[in-house]
Amino acid sequence: MFKDNRFTNYTMAGFRNDLIAGITVGIVAIPLGMAFAIASGVKPEYGLYTTIIAGFLVALLGGSRFQIAGPTGAFIPILLAIVLQYGYEDLLIAGLMAGVFLVIMSFAGVSNLIHFVPMSVTIGFTAGIAVVIFTGQLGNFFGLTGVEKKEFFHENMIELANQFHTVNMLSIVTALIGLVIILILPRVAPRVPVLLVALFIPTICSILLFPGKVETIGTAFGGIPSKLPSFIFPQITFSKLVSLWQPALIIAALGAIESLLSAVVADGMKTDTKHDSKRELFGQGIANIITPLFGGIPATGAIARTATNIRAGAVSPVSGFVQSALVLLFLMVLAPYASYIPLAAMAPILMFVAWNMSARKAFSHILSLRSGDSIVLVSTFLLTIFVDLTVAVQIGILLATLSFLKKMSGKLDISEEKVSDVELKKFGADSKLIKYVVEGPIFFGTAKALEDKIPKLLSKEGNVIILDMEHLSVIDATGEAALSSLLDQAKKEDIQIIIKRLPSQKRQIFKKSGLYDKIGEENFFM
Repeated sequence: MFKDNRFTNYTMAGFRNDLIAGITVGIVAIPLGMAFAIASGVKPEYGLYTTIIAGFLVALLGGSRFQIAGPTGAFIPILLAIVLQYGYEDLLIAGLMAGVFLVIMSFAGVSNLIHFVPMSVTIGFTAGIAVVIFTGQLGNFFGLTGVEKKEFFHENMIELANQFHTVNMLSIVTALIGLVIILILPRVAPRVPVLLVALFIPTICSILLFPGKVETIGTAFGGIPSKLPSFIFPQITFSKLVSLWQPALIIAALGAIESLLSAVVADGMKTDTKHDSKRELFGQGIANIITPLFGGIPATGAIARTATNIRAGAVSPVSGFVQSALVLLFLMVLAPYASYIPLAAMAPILMFVAWNMSARKAFSHILSLRSGDSIVLVSTFLLTIFVDLTVAVQIGILLATLSFLKKMSGKLDISEEKVSDVELKKFGADSKLIKYVVEGPIFFGTAKALEDKIPKLLSKEGNVIILDMEHLSVIDATGEAALSSLLDQAKKEDIQIIIKRLPSQKRQIFKKSGLYDKIGEENFFM
């Protein structure tokens, strides 16, 4: 079905490199898997299950040598919204449906269409997601108690304000220790796994200095079981499929965008490789179909972990297998000890992730353009924060399309040009010639502009109009209808229309639509 050449000429030296890279990225994936699961409103072990299963399956079936898959920050707002509105079991159904959508996308060639999502939309919802993640950790950072997760951003902010009197100074101290480690350690010891250290040190400090004084994974979620996940087949009903198809489609689209973007980043870091986008979406789809059956949440390619994998020396998908194995070993051996991790220690990790994914420079650049893209950016950003990601993406793409159509409507240029001696000799014996040069597209976005120009085009004194269409870029059914209207009006006024230098590809379109016969073969000239 898909040709796999990712293991071609694999050597023992390559295995050693993959072993080191897999261990390195696995150490990074452990705290992130738990943190992303907690932020998504589910138990931390579900993030580990996702890292193990999805990470293995994407490495096995995906289209990139270096892709590391698992739960990511981009999914947090939509997964949390699903959990709050429908519950955990329906999240599993939505994830499974998203996997089916991804498989369909892989065979339908949708991987190419993903590249048509405007940057203003992707930057807008990415920055919005970053704000949601960052503010979502304020409660854990300050150690607030009695905070209920709400569906909407403003409700969560009001809830935080109402519960701020429960602030725990020891939680703040714990969080600040982790934050300082995250900010300073990479500068003094860049090879040390900073996120794991940022969990370990605050946890030790809380155990030794103020045991039982801050909320932990154990007190909040009852600890993490040190066993493999059980097989769970969710109860799928028609009503659930109807209610969940839209969020599932957003999960699939977001997963496709992030996984392909991650694969492109990997290709850029390793210039001698190129990913297979169709196979990548297929692997992501299968991973998201199987992972929910074991309690896991939706997964996609993780850009930061994939980049870490490459920098650590990975040469093949084996590093992804090693990563999954390491996280599985952690689950089986050390998971009970994770119950001592303070939630306040998880907060700066997620805040750091949000800061890195906020795309601040790209956001500022698009905003400074003060164009239609700026409006799309801000609209998508605000809708992601205050409504939800589903609406934000839909409205963002709609606004981007309208902005594009507005730009394209000004691209049609019909200018009068002096008739050449050759044209005078060929057509002007008993005629008064007028020549217009048509440049740009004639489609539904410019058809109205053409129709508005018809009276002006036919108002000149002349009984033959030459339309030079050498530079006609696009014509669609609406454009053909507008051109047909021009022919009808010209016929009423006894004006002959001559089409000159129409490209052969466009001529075939004219023939299929019947426009060629209406103009008449004798009125086409190269």
